[in-house]
Amino acid sequence: MKAAPPKAVTRELQEIRASIKAEFDSENGSHDWGHIERVLALCETIRRREGGDRRVIELAALLHDVGRLARVKQAVRLGGHARRGAVEARRVLASMRVEAGTIDAVVHCIEAHSYRHGVVPLTVEARVLFDADKLDSIGAMGVGRAFLFAGEIGAKAHNEAGVNVLETSAMGREDTAYREYMFKLRHIKDRMHTKEGRRLARARHNFMKKFFDELVLEAAGRA
Repeated sequence: MKAAPPKAVTRELQEIRASIKAEFDSENGSHDWGHIERVLALCETIRRREGGDRRVIELAALLHDVGRLARVKQAVRLGGHARRGAVEARRVLASMRVEAGTIDAVVHCIEAHSYRHGVVPLTVEARVLFDADKLDSIGAMGVGRAFLFAGEIGAKAHNEAGVNVLETSAMGREDTAYREYMFKLRHIKDRMHTKEGRRLARARHNFMKKFFDELVLEAAGRA
């Protein structure tokens, strides 16, 4: 039988869910509450193999994308959702009277889960969150999320011409899920930080590669 989490963790997680779930449910589908729950589950899968403080990991998983919420973007004038999220997470956890050491550990996890600002995951907990978040962006779910995101910004179904994907830093209307794959997603398996993350990434990568290889053929009119 799976052991129940400590009561304090359960209380904290319930409070956070109650406070932000509705906001995430109203966000775009590529970064909705479903993504948060999947990352939380993946964190636990990796943690069982890699170790780490469960409480820190769970709190970080629930709060890792809070910087994407419209309310937080308006209140925290920092570039990048990881930086904004770290500030907001510190505020939320302090209001819940979480001890300073735990807050610092959670904040580092959130700051380090994104590529954009070069913050390296220095702790086991940060490495677990990083890998879990990236695993949800590859494989079958990753393909689905890539097309969701492309649709959210009004991109095309497929486009190989025009912008050099190797020099593109953000998606625009000429970019597609395929370009996201070429620019970012196909490299994720090589950027994982844990042994379990690398193991899980291999299978997801292979599925994703097969899908996009087939997409290119079909987009060219080949049967």
